Amino acid sequence: MFDVVIVGAGFAGAVLAERFAAQADKKVLVIERRQRVAGNCFDEVDDNGILIHRYGPHLFHTDFVDVWNYLSQFTEWDVYHHRVKAMVDGQIVPIPFNFNTLQQVFPKLLADRLEGALLKNYGYGQKVPILELKKSADSLLHFLADYVYRKIFLHYTEKQWGKAPEQIDGAVTARVPIFIGRDDRYFNDRFQAVPRKGYTKLIENILAHKNIKLMLNTDSAEILNLREDEIYLFDQKFDGTVIYTGQLDELFNFKFGVLPYRSVEMKFETVNTEHYQEAPTVNYPDNYDFTRITEFKNIHPAQSPRTTILKEYPQNYVKGENEPYYPVFTDEARAAYEKYSAELAKFPQIHVVGRLAEYRYYDMDDVVKHALDIFTGLQA
Repeated sequence: MFDVVIVGAGFAGAVLAERFAAQADKKVLVIERRQRVAGNCFDEVDDNGILIHRYGPHLFHTDFVDVWNYLSQFTEWDVYHHRVKAMVDGQIVPIPFNFNTLQQVFPKLLADRLEGALLKNYGYGQKVPILELKKSADSLLHFLADYVYRKIFLHYTEKQWGKAPEQIDGAVTARVPIFIGRDDRYFNDRFQAVPRKGYTKLIENILAHKNIKLMLNTDSAEILNLREDEIYLFDQKFDGTVIYTGQLDELFNFKFGVLPYRSVEMKFETVNTEHYQEAPTVNYPDNYDFTRITEFKNIHPAQSPRTTILKEYPQNYVKGENEPYYPVFTDEARAAYEKYSAELAKFPQIHVVGRLAEYRYYDMDDVVKHALDIFTGLQA
């Protein structure tokens, strides 16, 4: 009945399903455990009439023209430039840390000297990871690195990951840089927007092809099984292509143990005021149990006398109790993943895609780009 089976209806699964269905004229089965599509990008209008992101804020940004053009077939966009601030010593300051932040937290003479040192050592428009800046021999820059590390980076990272920054892979820590300039947007990509009708509608549109069969509320293990080196679908041997976007340890029934992830408890609150905070997202690095507060009316404007905020409380992932959000990027975790990766090599018709399956961090545009490239490669 099917040429391709895809596990997961998030961005990775949906894009590959659409490509196989529309470009290769394949019959595609998409299996989704939840009762709706869009994965952790799922959004919906709440009781306050505000479009909220149920699994934390998702802000689309990309420099990939092919990704932008592809997704634009399935949605209209609202231009949106994300701005984030942080609570530092009782005042709200823009992050990533930039020249505007310098002028706000330091006396002008010191702020000007710091600007000069950054420009001299790195150049205008550069992004410098905080752990790299800490290695600087320049005494001014070392002072700045220590300040930002203590005030913004250290405690936030410890809360988010449950580990010291030095224990986390550099690909993660590099995502918190100092920006040498006055652009206080959180992203600097060419294209920055949010889907006008939301991510859920965007994914639904991607999957709306006659060659795609969608099975919701279905655990893939109920119908897709690995037996020695063969794959069975509905208890019949399946020789087609399998795209897997879930947890790789789960695919192999956790035979080498559960891979470590971080989860987040999402607590939504209705506030009886028209606006709650001055920025869409405000980070709280220090003495707070949560890491950040997002106000969705600042992302998706809505006419409402109330507003909806989200507080995020990071926690360890416990299988069966909460959702895995972020792979834990340590050497030990990577070694455990490699055991599963070696097991996967026994099944060349299975291709893993996405944050959970590949055990790596992806932005939305990165996973769409990767999915498009995988399809192209499979057709070669």
